[in-house]
Amino acid sequence: MQPSNHPAAHREVSAADALLSVDRLRVSFPGKGRRAPATEVLKGVDLAIRPGETLGLVGESGSGKSTIGRAVLGLAPVTSGTVTFAGRRIDRLSARRRRGLARDLQVVFQDPYTSLNPSRTVGDTLAEPLIAQGTAAGASRERIADLLGRVQLPADAASRLPREFSGGQRQRVAIARALALDPRLIICDEPVSALDLTTQRTVLDLLLEIQEATDVAYLFVSHDLSVVRFMSHRVAVIHHGEIVETGDAATVTGTPSHPYTRTLLLASPVADVAEQRRRRAAADRVAKKEQQT
Repeated sequence: MQPSNHPAAHREVSAADALLSVDRLRVSFPGKGRRAPATEVLKGVDLAIRPGETLGLVGESGSGKSTIGRAVLGLAPVTSGTVTFAGRRIDRLSARRRRGLARDLQVVFQDPYTSLNPSRTVGDTLAEPLIAQGTAAGASRERIADLLGRVQLPADAASRLPREFSGGQRQRVAIARALALDPRLIICDEPVSALDLTTQRTVLDLLLEIQEATDVAYLFVSHDLSVVRFMSHRVAVIHHGEIVETGDAATVTGTPSHPYTRTLLLASPVADVAEQRRRRAAADRVAKKEQQT
């Protein structure tokens, strides 16, 4: 995927205080075995996202990028540091109090099929968060129709099961579910990595249209620098549990300062096969040099 001149790069972003702040965040998981040492996955991460902004978080598999999103959502234990959302510290909330965040904080996962209940219709899936928040049945039906239209699915999709849709359509259902309560922030955890390139583009375009219409903020997690460049106002690069570079999307993805970011840039896919080989060879050289130092 080779996006260019993305509208996000030219869009004005509010200078308001951060909607989400992650400060000195550390996450460790117990070792396998009674005496095995704990594994530190995040090593003092700092991030901030403003209202209406997309922060792209990019890194290779195992870098800790998805763990940041899980820590924000309360799905990964915070060892130390703080997570603040809309001026409220949320990293130590009880399960009951965290449920109250659902209206403002949502998530779209990588695999839409496993994130949707295969035995429930799309309408039931979309109605669930509405009913949980006390929306009447009639209003729920109207809201479901509105949500399906917003993600460009037909109204009769409400009566169908997830298996009746393609991967891209299922991800649209997942996006509609995330939008049901008009959240202020959506964590997008590799939302297009399981889709083919053409479908990726249509889903990314949809996310941008939604942001333009609603001013929702995104924490957009991906291993693909080209996708992150396409979507983001700012980019943070994570390597071995640490943020190694942060800045506006054009600078970080165009003229990166950290060797690891340059490796990611060189590894980004391009249409020209010869150029792709050259980039991969250059990426290997940068990686070897980093290991030696």
